[in-house]
Amino acid sequence: MESTMDSKRSQSSRGEEEELISTLHKRQGLNSFNLNLVKYQGFWYADMSLVATTISAQRHFQAQRSDIFVCTAPKTGTTWLKALAFAIVSRTAVDGDSTADPFVSKSPHECLPALEYAETFAPFHRDPRNPLIATHVPFSSLPKSASDSSGCKIVYICRDPKDTFVSMYHFFAKLAASRNMEPVPLNKAFEFFCEGASSFGPYWDHVLGYWKASLYQPDRILFLKYEDMKENTAFHVRKLAEFIGYGFTLEEEGNRVVEKIVRMCSFDHLSNLEVNKNGKIAENTPWEMENKLYFRKGTVNDWENHLTPEMAAHMDLITEKKLSGSGLNLIYGKK
Repeated sequence: MESTMDSKRSQSSRGEEEELISTLHKRQGLNSFNLNLVKYQGFWYADMSLVATTISAQRHFQAQRSDIFVCTAPKTGTTWLKALAFAIVSRTAVDGDSTADPFVSKSPHECLPALEYAETFAPFHRDPRNPLIATHVPFSSLPKSASDSSGCKIVYICRDPKDTFVSMYHFFAKLAASRNMEPVPLNKAFEFFCEGASSFGPYWDHVLGYWKASLYQPDRILFLKYEDMKENTAFHVRKLAEFIGYGFTLEEEGNRVVEKIVRMCSFDHLSNLEVNKNGKIAENTPWEMENKLYFRKGTVNDWENHLTPEMAAHMDLITEKKLSGSGLNLIYGKK
């Protein structure tokens, strides 16, 4: 039971957090539906509550050496990477069958707890069979116990900014429609994204944070590109599994477990499961959402069907300037 002193400290901490949040800059952005994004430590958050839970995670969450963080900016392959990571880690824990499908009854998003809700990470709430933790938080805002050399692993995926924007625009447009709200028009949404005013944006800063960290800590941080993974998924599944300490045995290779995981986590398979066609996550909460919103196309270079040549050129120019000198390239397809 919480002592009186602990209770007073907790109340004092919450008061400090509320005072800090009240001073943060706000503005309209791509996903705000005429509400305000909130800027915290250089990045835009969808609302005040998300900032509050992030601050709480920074102050109270303690990473364990066995933790594996699945980190992404929104709409860069998050659902896919979560599915692959969970299928790899759980392949011998699901009914003792390395080919069992863990996604029949729940979406990949339900399989990984979120760092932003750190109050759920008390030791007695942690599943020892599942070391995975998901987050959209930028590298610079991770709890120190996760971003320093504590030994835990971090996996990050990024994507061409043009496809990231198109996926994000359609996601929030559908989300707005599901809540009987007006979506941000495409041209205006494009302006917001280019200005960095999108959830956990600026996107380029988010990517660069993890990219630079991966160069300094390659043994702890695996940096992946969505396009490379689409081109050779089996290779990257093996690479991911080996990196997080769940490499495949010769027997599993002989039984084609890698290929089974690739199929199990494919867009076609996941999007056609009943739970993802008609199910919801976070039901009866402000974050309630239909699972089908997370599935649209899952392809590379879909931006060519939505952006004008001028829009594409403008975003590529931003990308080139932002990433100049970093050694990272994120531009794919026609220019």
